[in-house]
Order: sequence, then C-alpha cells, then structure tokens
Amino acid sequence: MRPWMLAETNYTHTKNHRYEVAVLPLGATEPHNLHLPYSTDLLEASIVSEKICEEAYARGANVVLLPAIPYGTQTNMREMPLAMNLSPTTLNLVITDLVESLERSGIRKILLLNSHGGNEIKMVLRELYGKTQAHLFLCNWFQILNDQYANIFTHRDDHAGEMETSFALAFFPQLVQRRPDGTLAADDGQPAEPQFEALKRGWVSITRPWHLVTTNTGVGYPHEATAEKGHRLMELLVDRLAAFLVELSAAPIDASFPFRK
Repeated sequence: MRPWMLAETNYTHTKNHRYEVAVLPLGATEPHNLHLPYSTDLLEASIVSEKICEEAYARGANVVLLPAIPYGTQTNMREMPLAMNLSPTTLNLVITDLVESLERSGIRKILLLNSHGGNEIKMVLRELYGKTQAHLFLCNWFQILNDQYANIFTHRDDHAGEMETSFALAFFPQLVQRRPDGTLAADDGQPAEPQFEALKRGWVSITRPWHLVTTNTGVGYPHEATAEKGHRLMELLVDRLAAFLVELSAAPIDASFPFRK
C-alpha cells in the first residue's frame, strides 16, 4: 500500500489520518492522431500525478492522490468516433461535488492537475471562491514548461505531437502504434489554416471543430519524438510540481493564505 494513493489505501489508515493536500488529476478519452491511444490524456494525468506525489511524499508532504477523472470536454470532437464528452457545465459539477467530499474530509488544499487542453477549469475556481473553505489550485501541467520547452523539443505540440509522443514513448511505449518498418503510424499533424488573419494571430478565438482543423486529429509533428525527451520532460515536471506540493503541505492556512503577510 502506498498511503499517498487513495486507490490503494484503506479505511484503517484514513480513519486515523487526515491529509493536508489532495491532488485530483483530470484527463480525457479521445483520439490522438493515428498512433497514440485514446487514453493518452488519462495516462498522462495519472502518471504525472503519481510521479509528483511520490516525490512530494518522500520529501515529507502530507498528500493524497485521487483517481483520475477519465473523461473531459470534447464538444469540438463530436464528429470523431468515441470522443467521450462531458460538457463544461457537467465537468464543473463533477469537480464541485468532489471538492465538497474533500472539504467534508477536512482537506482544504486541493490541486486540480489537468492533462487535457479542452478542460476549461478556471471557471470552477471562480465559481467556488467564497463558497467553500477549500483553497483550489489549478495546474495545466503541459503549460508549465514553456520556458524550457525549446531545450527539450524541436516542434511545438498542440495535440499528439512531439511532446505527447515523447511522453508516450517514455511511459507507455507498448501503446504507441508503429508501421511494419518501425516508424510511427502517424500523419504529420499539419492543421488547416484559418482564412481570417485575426484567427491566425490569436486576436480572435473560436472553439476549433476538430474534423475541419485536422486530418487525423493530430496537431503537431510527432516524428522526432523520443523516449529520452519524455524522461527529460518528467524530470522537469517532478522538480517543479513536487516542490510545490511540499510547500503547500507545510503552509498554514491563515487570513492571508496563499499570500505572504
């Protein structure tokens, strides 16, 4: 039994132990180009959260890892088979109910660790502010390496590109589809170009209809991915997020939390 993992612990332990910090991973179930499994976001959420919680616990953090939510918001993938959707309002209600469960258990520090770009979770933090005694923190883990991204990867990754494929090659290579010659069974992940300059430059945004944006659901060039890059990525994530969990666990909740007096 790993006492920091709720799925493995038992009531003998939890009835006598109050955790300080809870980590709730959020994934999705959707296609990822032609070569990665539908569970990519779920596996990423589960693996990243396990690695950071294991390290944080080893450093003394009083942390508990919840099972990952396997479904996310897929409204723009409605044309793709078996892209399993939870509408934003539904997902937010699920998170709200789980936060209530954690608060009843005495946990007032909660990290939402998101692994799916389609999950717009910031609104939950704003919706619950002032309505719960729990303090909610949100991490889209794929965004915290921007300052180091170019030191690891060559190509930007929007969906199933170099970064996600490197992660998969490092941590679940048996699920990465290859051709008979050993190359990745993936297309190049080249997205369609918007016809409006404002969309190209990001001045105006839309929810992207994935069947029009992509050929096979990938956005990002995956063919230079390596397992070594995936391990370097994980080292960076563990270094930054485990340290945060240790600090969060040790920090007392007072009137100015989470700011300094």
